[in-house]
Amino acid sequence: MGLSNVQYDEIMRMYERRRDDNRHRLEKRRIHVYENISSFKELDSDIASLSVIQAKKYLSGDENAITLSKTLLTEKIKAKEELLLNAGFTLDYLNPNYECPDCEDTGYTGQQKCHCLRQAIIDLLYDQSGIKEMLKKENFSQLDFSYHQGEDLTRFKNSVEICQTFCENFDYRNFFFYGTVGTGKSFLSGCVAKALIDKGLSVIYYTATEFFATISRFTFDYNTKDELYTLREDLANCDLLIIDDLGTELANNFTIPQLFTYINTRHLNQKATIISTNLSLEEFKMLYSDRIFSRIYSKYEFLYFSGPDIRIMKKRKAKMEGK
Repeated sequence: MGLSNVQYDEIMRMYERRRDDNRHRLEKRRIHVYENISSFKELDSDIASLSVIQAKKYLSGDENAITLSKTLLTEKIKAKEELLLNAGFTLDYLNPNYECPDCEDTGYTGQQKCHCLRQAIIDLLYDQSGIKEMLKKENFSQLDFSYHQGEDLTRFKNSVEICQTFCENFDYRNFFFYGTVGTGKSFLSGCVAKALIDKGLSVIYYTATEFFATISRFTFDYNTKDELYTLREDLANCDLLIIDDLGTELANNFTIPQLFTYINTRHLNQKATIISTNLSLEEFKMLYSDRIFSRIYSKYEFLYFSGPDIRIMKKRKAKMEGK
């Protein structure tokens, strides 16, 4: 499942488009400043000329040119800042607005792939393009506690607080979300995914059906052995692996050992995992064996979700509001 040259080029074109868009936006802001502050453009020209003049002096043997240049530049930059503030602009108004400040939308920090590039590759390789749209709706800023009541609400708030703490102080922890359908398990998984991706961590998200289908496809296709190796490496070593709706797939002699392998490998690698299921603990134990249940029970934090089906309640609410 390695990245092809065509795929890599497409990702790099995406970064190029980001930089172009940023330059265009910055130029519009600069023109806006020039139109509102008559002397600002002159200061910009002075700074450019000063840099060239002092550089020539330094190259001609004037060792004091650099020190003098820094002093003069500092004075002119301070003058520009005062002009901006007096005209009602912020000091960073003419700074580039990068989507990823760490790499300045290049994809690389030094010789290393930036976290945003690693996540872009993950999204492409594992068909996660849909996760970005999902996370616009499923993130901590969109939390709505109004659908839970009583003990259900208490449990949900407790789960949210635990997950927020996990995201703020990310370390090796595993979570097992279980409970009835539509009570917020997948939503909270999405909240965690969004928070960690925003922090620059790599996240692979799969529904259980997609997870096992992908592993199966690359396992039994002789022509994809190299891709299978890459897939296994990524599933074993990404910062967070989310397997959503476990129990909806067809559990059999292939899927069950695969599940144990990745649970065990990620534990040995000290990599965090979230598993969610609509199954009860007894149903889960019967379906996946005592061995898997024991490993999860000993290595995962169990968070129980209860209450009515929020998806149904939202649909009813939307229908009543005429949406």
